[in-house]
Amino acid sequence: MESRSVRDELRAFVAERDWAQFHTPENLAKSISIEASELLECFQWSPDADLAEVRDELADVLTYCFMLADRLELDVDEIVRSKLERTREKYPVSKARGRSTKYDRL
Repeated sequence: MESRSVRDELRAFVAERDWAQFHTPENLAKSISIEASELLECFQWSPDADLAEVRDELADVLTYCFMLADRLELDVDEIVRSKLERTREKYPVSKARGRSTKYDRL
């Protein structure tokens, strides 16, 4: 994942349009939820969603996620790796492999 280059491109895009003034953490979090709903809508009536639509909606979700992380001065790679490490502890391979059971019931 090229977090740094994507972050820089998004910063430039926003700066060119003077949109940072609208990008409060609250507004960005709302936008993530809205775009995630639009992604889910791709699968509303069929598990066979149009891949082009899914790509566009997923890109919107990721864009707002990157922008929120940037606004909060969080390193995307670091927070994902940190969360992954905590999740590894909750779901050890020996107990979780092939199972969808919640960690407190393993």
